[in-house]
Amino acid sequence: MMGRVTSTLGTSETPSALRATPPGWRDPRLWVGVALVAASVVVGARVLAQADEATVVWAAAADLPVGQQLTESDLVATRVRFLDDADTDRYLAADEPLPEPHTLQRPVAAGELVPAHALGDPGSDSLLSVPVSVPRLSVPPDVGPGSLVDVWVTVETGSGKTVSRPLLSDVVVLAAPPTTDGFGATGDRQLVLGVSPADEDALGKTLAAAEDSGLTIVGRG
Repeated sequence: MMGRVTSTLGTSETPSALRATPPGWRDPRLWVGVALVAASVVVGARVLAQADEATVVWAAAADLPVGQQLTESDLVATRVRFLDDADTDRYLAADEPLPEPHTLQRPVAAGELVPAHALGDPGSDSLLSVPVSVPRLSVPPDVGPGSLVDVWVTVETGSGKTVSRPLLSDVVVLAAPPTTDGFGATGDRQLVLGVSPADEDALGKTLAAAEDSGLTIVGRG
């Protein structure tokens, strides 16, 4: 009598399902996820803190010439975060009324923050337009109309030493033709400076030094 043979050929069995198990506290993937969440929270907090420190100031909506009567329609509010709190007072705050008088004493380029000292009385205290010739290499290449500069002079002392000293501080450049449009064959550059009448004494020394090509322009922004 032959034994009974049972065959499983042609049949299929369904494998048991694998159940996902939550990672344990020792699983490194868990700690990586926690670290990423913590980092995003810290970065977000810093961004919000920096946004809170931003100051809203006025910037020029278009190129503004000297003598223009400034109104809010000429301006656009811009959020700026100053690294130095003292710089905040140098510009016109957008959340305060425009100070009197409203006349621009220096040109302001489109997009430029409007300095508080750019406004002044168009009367007797208006800036004097003073053309000077300065050696090309003694003028920073980024100096242009609206730049604030200091004017230094280099002279020889009685002992034969060469010294430099400031003549004018924080004056505005009203015009700055390119070197090719300047005058003279030496490559000098012509600048037109806006000088306050209160600086009359320094102005005379500046013009005298310009004749000797002893001026150096130091940019301030």
